[in-house]
Amino acid sequence: MSRRPVILVADDAEDMRNLFGVMLKKDYELKFAASGKETLAAADTEPLPDLILLDVQMPDMDGYEVCAQLKANPSLAQIPVIFVSARADAKDQAKGLLAGAVDYITKPISGPITLLRVRTQLALVDQRHALEEQIVQRTAELDETRLQLIRRLARAMEFREGGLTNRVLRVGQYVELLAQALGLKGKVCEVLSQAAPLYDIGKLGVPEHILRKSDALTDREWADMRKHPEVGARIIGEHKDPLLAQARVMALTHHERWDGSGYPAKLNGEAIPVPGRIMALADAFEAMTATQRYRSPVSTPEAAARIAAESGKQFDPRVVTAFQKAAQEFDEARKRFRDELEGIHDLDFSAASKPPAANAPPKKA
Repeated sequence: MSRRPVILVADDAEDMRNLFGVMLKKDYELKFAASGKETLAAADTEPLPDLILLDVQMPDMDGYEVCAQLKANPSLAQIPVIFVSARADAKDQAKGLLAGAVDYITKPISGPITLLRVRTQLALVDQRHALEEQIVQRTAELDETRLQLIRRLARAMEFREGGLTNRVLRVGQYVELLAQALGLKGKVCEVLSQAAPLYDIGKLGVPEHILRKSDALTDREWADMRKHPEVGARIIGEHKDPLLAQARVMALTHHERWDGSGYPAKLNGEAIPVPGRIMALADAFEAMTATQRYRSPVSTPEAAARIAAESGKQFDPRVVTAFQKAAQEFDEARKRFRDELEGIHDLDFSAASKPPAANAPPKKA
């Protein structure tokens, strides 16, 4: 059964409140107020009204002032107000509409006309709510499409390095875990995790034979490889959008080192943006614990020991401390998205990135 619309009737005259009560109670839930202060309190009390019938002349403050205060409150501003008044002058009606009312009914009121105007305004409210829901849904769909394009572009790059893995899922999880352990805000953690898959996109500019080479790289090949942070930053471009902006920062700075010996800009310490410091450790953990063409993976404890040894050299000591707090969760994410046993997960983070429920069967490839 759908909820009946709620109408707040605000009038200092008891006979008018009773008249509206008789007229409206069949189809609507009603709330009543006899003064300006009572109106403001009732309007801000659950259930919030869907429509307010507001008398102009009331004690303590008139209807115009009440309407102004309603419109100044973000949580109440969208509630339509219909003024009800014995003032029939066009100037009074214009004043009411300029105050923010959607309609103006003059006394003595006509029952059929009043009901028609109430229904019309409530129908407009329903239409607005439906449109707002469509906009929210469409925005969410567009956001998800953008995220999928980012993840699938990152995964497509893996073909050039030899095949598909769950690296995109793992690295996104590692970045989010580090950001959370550092105490960053929830939305920041989410954005960094979503941007993380693009951090190595610059390898699209590295010759394929270098990416697939299992032997040691020559000096010339290393020079080509070290261009990928700047190439990645150029591919992503400069954007006001937070997600792409952070993706560019991570792409450009994830090979900078805390001691200043990294590349491409030899930044050191606090000069390295925090997303780059986070990405540097997440990338190193991924490189150490995932199967590579040229070596076998190491265990999480071994990777943790190597990371600790690089605190203050390759890595920001605070990021290392955050990693140590989240090391067990890193290991769980690594196992959850391992490549060898469970195949390659789809890139739906909303499902794949969450730990499985207790006793839940493993996800099929």
